[in-house]
Amino acid sequence: MLANPAAGRGNARHAAERAVSRLQQRGLDVTVVVGRDAAHARRLVERSLAAGTDALIAVGGDGLIALALQSLARTGVPLGIIPAGTGNDHAREYAIPTDDPQAAADVVADGHTETVDLGCIETATGTTWFGTVMAAGFDSLVSDRTNRMRWPRGRMRYNLAILAELSRLRPLPFTLTVDDGEPVHAELTLAAVGITRSYGGGMLICPHADHGDGLLDITMVGAGSRMRLLRLFPTVYTGRHVDLEEVSTVRARTVRVDCPGINAYADGDFVAPLPVTVTAVPGALQILRPR
Repeated sequence: MLANPAAGRGNARHAAERAVSRLQQRGLDVTVVVGRDAAHARRLVERSLAAGTDALIAVGGDGLIALALQSLARTGVPLGIIPAGTGNDHAREYAIPTDDPQAAADVVADGHTETVDLGCIETATGTTWFGTVMAAGFDSLVSDRTNRMRWPRGRMRYNLAILAELSRLRPLPFTLTVDDGEPVHAELTLAAVGITRSYGGGMLICPHADHGDGLLDITMVGAGSRMRLLRLFPTVYTGRHVDLEEVSTVRARTVRVDCPGINAYADGDFVAPLPVTVTAVPGALQILRPR
């Protein structure tokens, strides 16, 4: 069990304790590892995988799951999730209880797995695996600003960052190359590449994504006024934004995304400056989920 005690404003520590107790009641041997930082945590995970384990359980949010994916991808070792973050989009996609660590532990103990896809991002310095959505554009600018801010804490900091970036809204010169097609130049507000449907704690940015079809779902929001973007924003929670004229979608196995000065984020975490190439990798992960 890989735990991030700081996740969910400290809730992960209590979630881990309750999950361990439940798993032990179900007859499982559990070893808990906590890294000093992300690099140390990854070394501990890889040491555990090399020693042999039936599953790796992540107790925390989507960022901790993303860290685990870097070691788990294509190994065949299942991933279990005890949700304890603020977004929990992986858990939401796979119907894992987000407010009951013992119920989530029961999902692990029941042992039912599903084979699902992962996304692989190739950058100038290496590769990064992700399980939900890679985003670039307005939303990554918001994330950049949020990461620079020290006040306030929690969701309000993100909301203030949105308002600040709205005041600076401008068309962004994207170039996208889908599969083997010609590069397409377009002024966009954002481009999101999804293996699953949601990011940001339930925003259905790629509402038709299927985590088992071997394809990426790409959502592109055209450049528009602040007022049009404000009207679009609430529809992202229902997925209805894809019906609006300024939004277009496409499915592909691979897409190269470029835009000067813009960073890519995946599973809520910074990945790299654009350009990046994103590929859907079929069957790259075994995940423990309810039947």
